[in-house]
Amino acid sequence: MSTIQTLRGGDAVSALYNRINWRLLPLLIVCYMFAYLDRVNVGFAKLQMQSDLGFSDAAYGVGAGIFFIGYVLFELPSNLMLPKIGARLTFSRILVLWGITSACMLFVHNVPAFYAMRFLLGVFEAGFAPGMIYYLSCWYGPKRMARAIALVFVAGPLGGVVGGPLSAWLISSLAGVGGLAGWQWMFLIEGLPCIALGALVWRVLANRPADARWLTQDEQRLVEAEVGGHGGASHRIDSFREIAKNPRIYLLAIAYFCIIFPIYAISFWLPTLIKEQGVSDTIRLGWYAAIPYVAAAIAMYAAGRRSDKVGERRYHCALPALGAAALLVMTPYASGNLVATLTLLTLATACMWMAYTVFWAIPSETIAGPAAAGGIALINTIGLSGGFWGPAVIGWVKSATGSTNGGLVVMACMAALSCVLILTNKHKVATASARTA
Repeated sequence: MSTIQTLRGGDAVSALYNRINWRLLPLLIVCYMFAYLDRVNVGFAKLQMQSDLGFSDAAYGVGAGIFFIGYVLFELPSNLMLPKIGARLTFSRILVLWGITSACMLFVHNVPAFYAMRFLLGVFEAGFAPGMIYYLSCWYGPKRMARAIALVFVAGPLGGVVGGPLSAWLISSLAGVGGLAGWQWMFLIEGLPCIALGALVWRVLANRPADARWLTQDEQRLVEAEVGGHGGASHRIDSFREIAKNPRIYLLAIAYFCIIFPIYAISFWLPTLIKEQGVSDTIRLGWYAAIPYVAAAIAMYAAGRRSDKVGERRYHCALPALGAAALLVMTPYASGNLVATLTLLTLATACMWMAYTVFWAIPSETIAGPAAAGGIALINTIGLSGGFWGPAVIGWVKSATGSTNGGLVVMACMAALSCVLILTNKHKVATASARTA
């Protein structure tokens, strides 16, 4: 015990977690960046694909969002299996199958094929994001969790930063090469790296601290003490049966639905929203589309860091969502002004990603043990269906009215509702800083 007590010194623990961070987080960040990119690159493909294949805006909106139907249907089984078969096998399987499916999007030639491939992409990626949250909860205690989530999930906006210019360049530069359209090359080139990542994850990822050969036994026990020692107790739920009967879980799930709705509506329609402001050059559009994600990446890290520092979750999640609602309501009034529209969309995107980041520190402090994978998946399964409805609603509104303005107002209403639901969720688990004060 004396060795562990020595390791518990602040400097020693910080040094240990610096090593853990560098060992785990870069790989997870790259994997999630490709996950996000392969979900939303269809927004850039739309610029060519829609005219090539004759899709309506409504058909595109449904096809973009149908990914989440497949994801939702298979997410809970995937995450219930994760503690049994391990994160290494789960993540490897997911990466390889979604990489193959994403690359095969180049064979889409009509609306039914588009729907089928997007559905399969969701099926094969099911469980990846909540699986990573569960995986992080095996390594990080409450006082470090929000920052770890922010660092990994900053890969979502990073996928937008890299993916916007990259996708625009691939679509423009490779059009006609080898008899393929630019959008076909984009799907192929952005999908294949996931197969290699799946092999890398299988080779280097440790399922849990006890399996990490690069940690000493004392370090393994210290990490497990950091994770389990701040559990708090009476409020944590460690049975999936309890989770499934707990109304608070469903309140969180509905709040998450309202956060996801505008996030993916913006993600899938951002190139179109910018194009409507008079930007016709695809390369220029790709660079403009990266701007909101740069802001989101910075805001996510800042929100996660500050939330951990002060030990508060609800307001750090709810207030950014309320800010996004106000910004989205103002966006239609800026129509026709590229600078104003892009500024409002940038700030709204940053606010929604801040809410998203801190949100996931709430259930991870409440649900403990092997049930955590199922509980996080249950929240994500219900909430992530917002990823279907958000893009679909924008498509239906645009087909009916010729404008995306009505869809922006709906997004604002959902963001405001998420704020109300998070603030209603007053039950709070004591944080590490509160317990040690």
